[in-house]
Amino acid sequence: MIKVDTLPINMWQENTYILSDETKECVIIDPGCLTTEERKSVAEFIETNGYKPVKLLQTHLHLDHVFGSAFIAEKYDLGLEANQGDEFLIDQTVSYAAQFGVEVDKNPPAISNYLNEGDVVQFGNSSLEVITVPGHSPGGITFYSKEDKIAIVGDSIFQGSIGRTDLPGGDFDTLISHLKSKILTLDEDVQLFPGHGPSTTVGREKSSNPFLVS
Repeated sequence: MIKVDTLPINMWQENTYILSDETKECVIIDPGCLTTEERKSVAEFIETNGYKPVKLLQTHLHLDHVFGSAFIAEKYDLGLEANQGDEFLIDQTVSYAAQFGVEVDKNPPAISNYLNEGDVVQFGNSSLEVITVPGHSPGGITFYSKEDKIAIVGDSIFQGSIGRTDLPGGDFDTLISHLKSKILTLDEDVQLFPGHGPSTTVGREKSSNPFLVS
């Protein structure tokens, strides 16, 4: 059974996720740890829980979700896995962060494994299916466990809202279409874990999200 640890971090309270199971193997999704203190806290959390990181996964590559990607990749000797659609964002991270007055020491590493629709990410005794959900960013993806009824959805959907679509490569109609066809078609009791804010469920968003209720 997959355990989901949520670590809200950095000035934008980005949810860094650590998914583990009974083997103690874990995947780290969207490490947003920017400062030395934040990176130390994530590493200590992993060590305290006896986790063994085996995958570095990204729902997308916007800067607040990749602040700690280089750190995690180097510390645990992991390759970065993401969708190719967001690859253009990697080399822009340091310069884009500077526009917000945020100092980032280095860009994320290059993508070592492209994740596409239907791919399966395995760790321990668990697996996650990749679902492509572009619109917030061109390469937005969700990590879904049908067995455990969880989905790590990045910034595509939030409790009562959706991700912004005015950033480079974003598109409102694309996002809405994919949310309705890919996310709202999951079982209603599937728990959705977004990139910011509290978790929600498919049923709740299907019935009350103002962007998705038709």
